[in-house]
Amino acid sequence: METLIMRSSQVTIKDIARELGISPSTVSRALKDHPDISIETKKAVTELAEKLNYTPNSIALSLRQQKTNTIGVIIPEIIHFFFSTVISGIEDIAYDAGYSVIVSQSNESYEREVIDSKALFNNRVDGMLISLSRETVQFDHLKSLFDRGVPMVFFDRVTDAINCSKVVVDDFGGSFEATEHLINQGYKRIAHLSGPKSLTISEVRLEGYKAALAKHNIPYDEKLVMRDNASEDEQSAKKLTEQLLSGINPPDSLFAINDIAALGAMIAAKEKGLKIPKDFGIVGFSNWRFTSLTEPPMTTVNQPGFEMGQEAARLLIKQIEAKDDELVEPETVKLKTNLIVRGSS
Repeated sequence: METLIMRSSQVTIKDIARELGISPSTVSRALKDHPDISIETKKAVTELAEKLNYTPNSIALSLRQQKTNTIGVIIPEIIHFFFSTVISGIEDIAYDAGYSVIVSQSNESYEREVIDSKALFNNRVDGMLISLSRETVQFDHLKSLFDRGVPMVFFDRVTDAINCSKVVVDDFGGSFEATEHLINQGYKRIAHLSGPKSLTISEVRLEGYKAALAKHNIPYDEKLVMRDNASEDEQSAKKLTEQLLSGINPPDSLFAINDIAALGAMIAAKEKGLKIPKDFGIVGFSNWRFTSLTEPPMTTVNQPGFEMGQEAARLLIKQIEAKDDELVEPETVKLKTNLIVRGSS
């Protein structure tokens, strides 16, 4: 049976008392470690309080229950063109619905993401929209807020560790189309610059790449796949591409996890003296604005950032405005991508 999201009010002493079959005053004294309460009762009360995320500060509770008409957003990088379009989509829906938007960036740091999520919670946002940092492999900081009743929607970089709504693009389909395009152009040894294993999109785009090779009976060669810091900046991607091109049997083309990595690959190929696309074909992913300005213009997979922001905001506001104890099914919205063919392939 599919799990449902329930918006619930904050847990009170009365809730704990009712669950354990004891009086509220006993719960209160147990939480204060009163000597008149038995060790067994104290243990039962504290364990249940922790399980239910009970917060004893009554003032804080009353503040949390006040609607602020504010949405918090955490993104990996504000400078990333894709995320800037997502923010525009979020604001488009949020402002029309009467919500303000607070944006923070983790700067691809797990620690920053933890700090940002706590700061947004303390600022009493009505809900959060989150795209995970590349360092995030633990989710306790977000689970804790979700379990406290904070409405939450993930977008682009998501996790299945928390049962909430998600908005993603068809990463598999986009990667498959990009790789198949290179195959149809006559390229035989197609390399792939991937991202960290911690990011779901890295794995899904890698699978799309593999599937396209398999469809055309091209053996998968793990030596042609470079991970490490390929998706971080063009210099990292450039170095990894240089390694690929200096091998005994170098690739004749490359599909990159994003446009920044593709730009690094393009620089490396040019410095190697290769003509693009005659000697070396390149396809990126995201459709950053600069991709139409490179020489030659870069072929890339367009992902609809604005629409992603709109969908994420709609799903979050739907949760926020649900009545108390109303059941809201978690939804996963998958948006289509499309290949923009330009001069690099």
